Amino acid sequence: MKILITGAAGFIGSHIADRYLQLGHEVIIVDNLITGQRENIPAKARFYEMDIRDEKLSTVFQKEKPDLVNHHAAQMDVRKSVADPIYDAQVNVLGTLNLLQNCIKYNVEKFIFASTGGAIYGEQDYFPADEKHPLRPLSPYGITKLTTEKYLYFYQQSYGLKYTILRYANIYGPRQNPHGEAGVVAIFSERLLEGKQPLINGDGLQTRDYVYVGDVVNANQLALEKGDNKIYNIGTGIETNVNELFAFLTKAVGIHMAEKHAPVKAGEQRRSVLSSKYIEDDLGWKPSLKMGEGIPKTVAFFKNKLTK
Repeated sequence: MKILITGAAGFIGSHIADRYLQLGHEVIIVDNLITGQRENIPAKARFYEMDIRDEKLSTVFQKEKPDLVNHHAAQMDVRKSVADPIYDAQVNVLGTLNLLQNCIKYNVEKFIFASTGGAIYGEQDYFPADEKHPLRPLSPYGITKLTTEKYLYFYQQSYGLKYTILRYANIYGPRQNPHGEAGVVAIFSERLLEGKQPLINGDGLQTRDYVYVGDVVNANQLALEKGDNKIYNIGTGIETNVNELFAFLTKAVGIHMAEKHAPVKAGEQRRSVLSSKYIEDDLGWKPSLKMGEGIPKTVAFFKNKLTK
């Protein structure tokens, strides 16, 4: 299969590109390298340095004629989306529409979309949230992800373009960029390894659902052949607060450091945790790596990077 992956110079997309290549697929990557790293691009993939909003994107589709598009390119910073909702919509809505129009024009069979579970549900009514939970995004980022989900339904109904939507919890692991991408695990890991004090916002009791990137890759592998026109949460169903995360990380780094708290960030969601029962029942996916295993792998990556 010939697969075009957007954002595959980034954290999650690059791991997916590696897996697809290992499976014997042909991989084409489109990334503008604003947050992605050239070093993450697999040597066997064909790379186009291009923004998904660019009109020249059609030349990539015309030349490569992919069978499937896996869309991970995004403006992913929630706080930036609040500060500049126009830019957020330009990338996450108009950029995606540019992709979708080319999918129809060049007969792409399926579209896999990286959506958000944390930002799309808003403050939850129950825990963990399943896919039937009310959708009340509290940020422009969450709104643009929901908007894309609605567009995918339209394109499927109108043109027959198949899709699978994966609503991610908080993904962590090797290659996460602590400077260009949102991710407390990466930010804290780097600071601790440099001997610097990470700051915990507020009381640190706000919770998230942390999923190791390798498990996310497994879901994207399953979506190649299964899950047509369905939406799945990708989460563990386990809440971890920031204080607990800090303890995991200090243990993995091998240092003793007391917590230091900063003022609470305005508008920060208090609790977020996803149920993945639907994809477990439907496709057999379940998270395989617990934080006690995933955190040391992540810390080892950042430690190796700092010593190079």
